[in-house]
Amino acid sequence: MNKKMKVFSGAILASLTAASLAACSGGDSGKTELEFFSTKGENNKTYQKLISEFEKKNPKIDVKLVQPPDAGTVMKTRLTKNDIPDVMAIGGDSLYGELARAGVLKDVKGSDLIKDVQPSYLDMTAKLVGVEKNGVYGVPYAANANAVIYNKDKFKELGVEVPKTWDEFIAIAEEAKAHGETGFYFTLKDAWTGMVSWNSLGAALQGEDFAEKRSKGKASFTKNYDEAADKFQTLLKYGHKDNFGKTYNDGNTAFAQGKSVMYLQGVWAIPEIVKANPDINLGIFPMPVTNNPEENKLVSGVDVMLAIDEESDHQKEAEKFIQFLLEKENVQTYVDEQSAFSAIKDVYQEDPKLEGIKENFEKGTITSFPDHYYPQGMNAANILQEFLIGKKTNKEEFLKKMDKEWDKVEERK
Repeated sequence: MNKKMKVFSGAILASLTAASLAACSGGDSGKTELEFFSTKGENNKTYQKLISEFEKKNPKIDVKLVQPPDAGTVMKTRLTKNDIPDVMAIGGDSLYGELARAGVLKDVKGSDLIKDVQPSYLDMTAKLVGVEKNGVYGVPYAANANAVIYNKDKFKELGVEVPKTWDEFIAIAEEAKAHGETGFYFTLKDAWTGMVSWNSLGAALQGEDFAEKRSKGKASFTKNYDEAADKFQTLLKYGHKDNFGKTYNDGNTAFAQGKSVMYLQGVWAIPEIVKANPDINLGIFPMPVTNNPEENKLVSGVDVMLAIDEESDHQKEAEKFIQFLLEKENVQTYVDEQSAFSAIKDVYQEDPKLEGIKENFEKGTITSFPDHYYPQGMNAANILQEFLIGKKTNKEEFLKKMDKEWDKVEERK
């Protein structure tokens, strides 16, 4: 068993499905074909535009963009076959940490690829890898944020302003309900969307070091996440009649059509909302989880890490492609089209729709996504969904199950 297969034979293999994807080859075209594997699908058109420009400048390199559904699972499956894409665009989350620790990703520490990356994002992703690996295994490219997207026209009609505290936040939802409006549009048929609010609640109430404490036995969901669970159930009271029957795509369209006052999503949803209604007057603000405004930071993290297969036969071409993506004008194209924030210095997000969270980035009042540090394969989103539906588990059982699944994954390593 080779190094990669051995490392992933525990927790990772337990969560595999039968899905697999064939690797790319150059064939007889005389060109080098790079496989560019992305775990996000929303940025397809932006990537295709950038790839087209790259190929015009580099006619001997073809870049094949691969964005499969359930990309994380597909990636794990391919790892067992030692079938690693040449270039990867993955989230700065636990999957990245697993890949880096397994020796799958090329160490770019000290290279020009990271010379313009903002240090805060390098620090953030270093925590995912751990102290045992003294390297940099990906290039932070774009950052995103959880927030509350709101309809400015509806706020004006209700006579309310952007809230700074939890009580003010819930008071707006109450006001919306009193006027026959839906406070929040939930899309919990897609389990992952519940993690948006869960991360906002957990980050403010538990801080950035929960995962570290949990791993050392100094914290647990059972002991520490009671308030977060209660507050999520409070939010559900201001949803619509079918909170568990609508998908993420449904929610983007519904909010664009004015079917709710607020939408608990990330900045990545904004391009889809605007696509559905170019005239919508929307804004965004950090979810105020506590009644102390100073504790209510913006939950943000690295949305895209650019990484290279340590054993790729096309490392020179892969580095050339990443260097192209890192050119300031190309980073600007990405952040503009994807309503993202740049992890690269001197590239700024100027969209007025995102004005409500710019100050957080400027002042550094930002905290990480808690679930980026959960053990890979824990399936927290599905456990949370089951709890919120309320038919199979109560709060105590839910929190115990979160602890149990955390321990189960850790024990398999």
